[in-house]
Amino acid sequence: MLARLAWLLVLGGLVAFGPSAIAQRSVKIGFVSTLSGGGAALGIDIRDGFNLALRHLNNQIGGLPVEVIVADDQQNPDVARQAIERFLRRDRVDFITGIVFSNILLAVGDTIFESKVFYISPNAGPSEYAGEQCNPFFINAAWQNDNLHEAMGHYVQTRRFENVFLLAPNYPAGRDALSGFKRFYKGSIAAEVYFRLNQLDFAVEIAQIRAARPKAVYLFAPGAMGINFIKQYAGAGLRLQIPLFLPGFSADQDTIRAVGPALVGVFNSSHWALELANPINQRFVEEFQKEYRRVPTLYAAQGYDTALLLDNAVRAVGGDLTKKEELRRVMLAGFNSTRGFVRFSPNGFPIQNYYLRQVTQLPNGEIRNRLVGTIFTNHRDAYVQKCALK
Repeated sequence: MLARLAWLLVLGGLVAFGPSAIAQRSVKIGFVSTLSGGGAALGIDIRDGFNLALRHLNNQIGGLPVEVIVADDQQNPDVARQAIERFLRRDRVDFITGIVFSNILLAVGDTIFESKVFYISPNAGPSEYAGEQCNPFFINAAWQNDNLHEAMGHYVQTRRFENVFLLAPNYPAGRDALSGFKRFYKGSIAAEVYFRLNQLDFAVEIAQIRAARPKAVYLFAPGAMGINFIKQYAGAGLRLQIPLFLPGFSADQDTIRAVGPALVGVFNSSHWALELANPINQRFVEEFQKEYRRVPTLYAAQGYDTALLLDNAVRAVGGDLTKKEELRRVMLAGFNSTRGFVRFSPNGFPIQNYYLRQVTQLPNGEIRNRLVGTIFTNHRDAYVQKCALK
């Protein structure tokens, strides 16, 4: 009741002093993402998917012309903070989106929320914002950090691997990852290793795996970290000795392009797949390949879906962005996406299916993920009961 009252008081102040619906002639979006360095491929895919959706929407959001202001956070919280402050103070944006890494989002989240501007996440979904620190100005168009790992933990459990070696980078999403895996995997843990964020040499960790002799390895390592680990793991001769399981973002097309045949046969979990048979996804996959001359990743799909979510919400309020509570209500109710219809829990995280994919080499030599089956149906995050929002 208190959370509801606080939310209404916030909205009342915004309606009293905010711009009128008549004055709203465009939508201004601040897009800050990792566009350089080891994580750049992820941010670039999100940006390209977002931009493709805008083209499909005739460069409008909810029927209003859209202006997108782009900044590169360089995977640096201080740089991201400066960009956010410019968006809010100088540019007076209506929405902010784009962040890839959870440590970046956690560094700037309070600043965004205090300004009463919606942050629509196309990727980062830290557990903090799913539970007690949930916020009415936060909506995640992708997932909660634990989810893909929960799905793979469940799959590895069903395969009855008795002893698994776990690895992840030492930052919020890495810790969420292994927590999620262990939530559904009930076998023994050979070791749980957290390596340095942006680490590229894994000789020590590979030696630890060799010594531990686990039945399987589970790795979360986005961007260049995952590419380097998989190359080194295969180069050490372990790839065919000890099965490697991955979340989808560590075995997606960006990693496939860099690693090649060493990934063939690897199973991974994802909330999205190239083959999902709905008109939005089919158009997205076809047009993305035409526009950018590469196969889209789940990051690109998330960028595309973020624009669709915004378009649906702004259209529903008739372009009146002062209707903050109604905007939030419409977003939580759900939208049509590349994944089909997706709705949200009160904490702003999706309720959706999670799939099993396998990296496969096609007869023409091309390497892609193949949809194998469904692991979870209408799966919620594990933290929503700790969120006071309704």
